[in-house]
Amino acid sequence: MAGADARRAAERRGRRAETLALWYLRAKGYRLLGSRYKTPVGEIDLIVSRGRTIAFVEVKARPTDAEAAEAATPTGRRRVARAASMWLAAHPAAAERTLRLDVIIAVPGRLPRHIKGAFDADGAA
Repeated sequence: MAGADARRAAERRGRRAETLALWYLRAKGYRLLGSRYKTPVGEIDLIVSRGRTIAFVEVKARPTDAEAAEAATPTGRRRVARAASMWLAAHPAAAERTLRLDVIIAVPGRLPRHIKGAFDADGAA
């Protein structure tokens, strides 16, 4: 049961971090288009827009900045990029807008850190 408890605790921390990230982005003028967008190839934590830009946001919550940055692995970034392509296929009008792949790092006791354009469609940082 310890493994299941740890997974549930991690899930709760992740959801709290995503909620905090969303409020942070809203304070910066972003509007939510979708959250926890699931596809067969991956999941996007948050999809937000501001002006002509749509950002696909991966939220990483860890005890330190370094651990959070390490958690945004190339494989995970590629999954987000592939899921973003699927979202765009379902929302073709969005392709005319500026698209960006971002990361938000959530560390306890601090405001989230928003890294705009943190990676490209191939998952490269």
